[in-house]
Amino acid sequence: MSKYDYDLVVIGGGAGGLTASTFAGQSAAKTLLIEKEKKLGGDCLHYGCVPSKSLIKSAYIANVIRNSEKYGLPKISMNAVDYSKVSKRIKDIIGTIQPHDEPEYIQDRYNVETQFGSPQFIDENTIALNGKNITSRYFVIATGSTAFIPPIEGIKEVNYITNVEIFSLDKLPESLVVIGAGPIGMEMAQSFHRLGSKVTVVETTDCILPREDKDVSCYMHELLEKEGINFVINTKVNKVEQNSGIIKITADQEGQTKVIETESLLISTGRKANIKGLDLEKAGVAFDRVIKVNNKMQTTKKHIYAVGDVTGGYQFTHVASYEAVVAIYNAILKIPKKTDYSKTPWCTYIDPEVASIGYNERRAKEAGIDYIKHVEKLYHNDRALAEGETNGFIKILMDKKRKVIGVQIVGYHAGDLISEWIPVLNGKGKLSLLTKSIHPYPTMSEISKNASVNYLVSTIPSWTKKLTKILFGYQGKA
Repeated sequence: MSKYDYDLVVIGGGAGGLTASTFAGQSAAKTLLIEKEKKLGGDCLHYGCVPSKSLIKSAYIANVIRNSEKYGLPKISMNAVDYSKVSKRIKDIIGTIQPHDEPEYIQDRYNVETQFGSPQFIDENTIALNGKNITSRYFVIATGSTAFIPPIEGIKEVNYITNVEIFSLDKLPESLVVIGAGPIGMEMAQSFHRLGSKVTVVETTDCILPREDKDVSCYMHELLEKEGINFVINTKVNKVEQNSGIIKITADQEGQTKVIETESLLISTGRKANIKGLDLEKAGVAFDRVIKVNNKMQTTKKHIYAVGDVTGGYQFTHVASYEAVVAIYNAILKIPKKTDYSKTPWCTYIDPEVASIGYNERRAKEAGIDYIKHVEKLYHNDRALAEGETNGFIKILMDKKRKVIGVQIVGYHAGDLISEWIPVLNGKGKLSLLTKSIHPYPTMSEISKNASVNYLVSTIPSWTKKLTKILFGYQGKA
C-alpha cells in the first residue's frame, strides 16, 4: 500500500495547473487537481487571455466600421455600443471553451481527479482541504496571481475595477481612467476607446509598455495618442475619492498637481502572487512576495514545485504551461529538465500588435552582447498595403556571427508573425533559414523573409558586382 494518498497534488486549476496535472495523469501518476474557484480555467480563461482577446476583436470591428471610408466604402453611422451584448459575446466564448476544462473531461481523458476548495499545508507532505487531510508524494503549486492594488490614499473607498470586473460591466463607461500603461492597461485602454469611452491613461514613466525598447514603446505611444487616447505621463497618483458616481484622481506630474475626473477607474499596475492562505511556512517552502524556485521549478522543498505567476517570473499563459512541463519531467518522469527563458516569445494585443522573441536591444546591452540591427518598415509589404494595415516594422538583432538573437515585430498579427522566428532562434539559426524558404504571396509573413533578404543583400561587398561584370561581360551598373 502506498505511503501517500496521491503521487501528485496540483494546487491551482489555471494554465499551469491544468498542464501539470494532465501531463502527470497521462504518465501513470495518481493525480489530484485542486481549485479554489467554482470552475477550472484560471485567470486566462475567465479574466485574462480569452475575454481580453474577445473584447479586442469587438473593439477592432467597431473601429473598422467607423473608418469604412478608408476601404472605399460609404461612411457608416454606428449606434452607441451596448456593452452588455459585448459582454455576452465574451461569456459565450468562455462557455464554448469551458467544457475542455471540466472535471469530468479531464478525469475521463487524462485520469485526473478534481476537488474544489482552499487548501492549506499542514506539513511538507500534507494539506488540509474541506475538513480532511490529504497526503501526497509531490506537489505543484500553480495558484497564479491577482491584480496588485497600489497603496493610494482613498483607494479602498473607491469602486475601482480590475481585469476581473472589466469584462462583465453592465454598460460602457462614458469615461475611463487606466492607471498603468503595461500590456493589460493598454489593451483595455484602446478597446474601450474604440467602443466609445473617453479614455485617459496615467503612467509613472515617460512612455507606454516599459518592458519594450523605446523605439517600440514610443512608436505605439504616438500611434495610440493619434487615435485619440489621452496620456498623462511621468505622473504618480496620490489620492482618489468618489462622490455621486464620479471618481476624482489627484496626481503629481513632475511637481505639478493634476486632477482628473472619471466615471470608471481601471487599476492595471502589475500583479501579485496568490500565496496567502497556503501556509507555505508549515511546508518549509521559502517565499517573500513570490515563491522561490530553481531552474527545475523546485521550491526550497525539493518535492514541492511551483510554476506560473506565483513564482514571479514571466506572466504569460504559455510560460506557465512550459514551466509545468519542466516540473513534471523532473518530479514524475525523473527526466532532468531546466528552464530556459532566453527565447521566450510574447505579444501585446494592441493594434498594431507588439511581439517579441529573444533579446531586444535593452536586454542585449544589459547582457554585454554586441549586436547588429536591421529594421524594415511594414509598408513595404504588399499584403499590408492591401489590408490597409501598414503601421509597424520588424527589427532583427544578430550577433557578430550573424546568428539571430532576437526579433521584435510591430504590426498587424505580429503575434502570429513572430512564431516563424521560434524555430530560427531555438535552432540557433541564421537568416539564410528564411531567405531560402518559399513564402506564399501576398502574405504578411513575407516581411520576415524580405527583411532577411534585404539585410543579406546589403552586406554583399561592392567589389563582387565589379568582378561578376568583368568575368561574365555583363552590361549593368556595378
